[in-house]
Amino acid sequence: MQRVPQTESQGRIHTSTATVAVMPELDDVDITLDERDLVITAEFSSGPGGQHMQKNATAARVVYKPTGMFVKIQSERSLTQNKRLAMAIIQARLQEMEQDKQSAAVAAERKAQVGSGDRSEKIRTYNYPQSRVTDHRVGFTSYNLPVVMDGDLDPFIDALALADETEKLAAATE
Repeated sequence: MQRVPQTESQGRIHTSTATVAVMPELDDVDITLDERDLVITAEFSSGPGGQHMQKNATAARVVYKPTGMFVKIQSERSLTQNKRLAMAIIQARLQEMEQDKQSAAVAAERKAQVGSGDRSEKIRTYNYPQSRVTDHRVGFTSYNLPVVMDGDLDPFIDALALADETEKLAAATE
């Protein structure tokens, strides 16, 4: 954007840049564990807790085969409770991994859309002193800035569509 602020006493043009990215909302991750993907083994607990903890196999070791992730837990007094808790921990870790994967994909997409935000990557210039808008991708210029700022982008959309069709035709004839 090129403008002359009201506070500028010598009429110098100030230049500003902005970047915009249109991104989809992240889907909620819902992972359900399949019993066939789990290896559940009972183990003896270690540490303090008296005879009940050391004589009975109350610790649970749950391995999720597709990733090799495992959890060993002995915080509860029964094997069933420990199994349930271990499965919940694995499910939470898998959900977190999937959310991280989605976040990384969105961050890469955002980076691809926004780029560095340098002036060298400019797409459009809005020049207020000359009431001019130029789309640098197709070389289209409009000298009716107020209409464009009110949302009438049809001439720009038409120019971009024409350039896209021309590019596709040129690629098809090669």
